[in-house]
Amino acid sequence: MTQQAPIQSDLEAASDGTLLRDPRRPQPRYSLPKAYGHFRDLLEDKEETSHVFKIFDSLPSKHFPERVRRLTLSAEGERLRKAEPFLPPILDDHETLRQMPQGSVAQAYCDFMESEGLSAAGLVAEADKLGRPKYGDLTDWYAFRSRDVHDLMHILTGYGRDALGEQCVLLFTYGQQPSHGHLLIGYAGALNIRSMTKGSKAPVLRAVRQAHRTGNACPPLVDLPIQELLATQLSDARELLHIPEPHWYRECHRIWREEGLDPYDLLGKDSGLAKAA
Repeated sequence: MTQQAPIQSDLEAASDGTLLRDPRRPQPRYSLPKAYGHFRDLLEDKEETSHVFKIFDSLPSKHFPERVRRLTLSAEGERLRKAEPFLPPILDDHETLRQMPQGSVAQAYCDFMESEGLSAAGLVAEADKLGRPKYGDLTDWYAFRSRDVHDLMHILTGYGRDALGEQCVLLFTYGQQPSHGHLLIGYAGALNIRSMTKGSKAPVLRAVRQAHRTGNACPPLVDLPIQELLATQLSDARELLHIPEPHWYRECHRIWREEGLDPYDLLGKDSGLAKAA
């Protein structure tokens, strides 16, 4: 039975009384066999991306609670919660974002989201389909924020929404917020790409390893003031965050095109691994 009794950390709260962790929140249970089962389900039914969320639920990071505590109970965390209580309305306000300077992260973000037909609210809706309870605690705020910066990661790193680009973003995320779910899907997805493009000379593993290293070197985006980041010139933001040109990712695309392969349709447009993030 899931342990629901409150522990001491449940009683910690921000200055406004918001609990760090609601005592009703179930304790996470780590299960590699369950995660592997969901991964096999994903491979069998690639259109059912809810398996991806279930993989993450099965592989909770033991470091996650401390990351939440460190930010949310700090003075900077208090400031961020007041300025950015929920990111989707900020990220989806393209009218305001378009007023920011040309060359800024905001302009690149709007270009990307509009060209791909995406919205931050859409990502929320996908997550809400799982019917997870919401507790209104600091853990919720941090978890939502971690989810909502995903598309910003694409902008800052230069990785696209193709199959390899998504695996690279997953491993960049692992470097930022270590979770065995990111590690499993990221590297398994990369190996699946290599298998599906057997004979190709594209350096797929070099590409995902570079993404992993970049995520390690970059300060956690979830801890940063996103509105200030959006107003920053994209080139400056990459320099400040130690994000290099994704050389090996671009090399994969170059080689695939020379080999007559479409980097955006390596696994089929509805592949669950291509949409794993």
